[in-house]
Amino acid sequence: MKLYSTHFSARAGSDETDAIPMVEMNTTPLIDVMLVLLVMLIITIPVQLHSLTLDMPSLQTSTVEPEVVVVQMDAAGFLRWNAEGVADIAGLNARVAAAAAMRVQPEIHLRPSPDTPYAFVAAFLVMSQKAGLTKVGVVN
Repeated sequence: MKLYSTHFSARAGSDETDAIPMVEMNTTPLIDVMLVLLVMLIITIPVQLHSLTLDMPSLQTSTVEPEVVVVQMDAAGFLRWNAEGVADIAGLNARVAAAAAMRVQPEIHLRPSPDTPYAFVAAFLVMSQKAGLTKVGVVN
């Protein structure tokens, strides 16, 4: 492959014996490389355009601050809903269902004690998800 080509040209007003070489770069290999890169770019662009649908939170027009409900849980399974004792799991289920049915759902802050078994926390989270609560968080 020849990278440079040499042409001879005569200076104005001189004879052919006093010719100086003109060196020009051969651009054919550079154009070939550019075209290969362009083809590679065209081939790889469809791979990069995969879309992923996400459920993004919508802008709420109401300025009503949601109520904050603090649910305290200890290792023995004792529950308090806003510092008010809950007798059993059916009572808790009724309160969770009532909170889910509200027009503006309250924020539920679950505060388990450090020695609370994970099964109790997971059961409460599953119960709130099944009821339709969307604003549930574990606070330590």
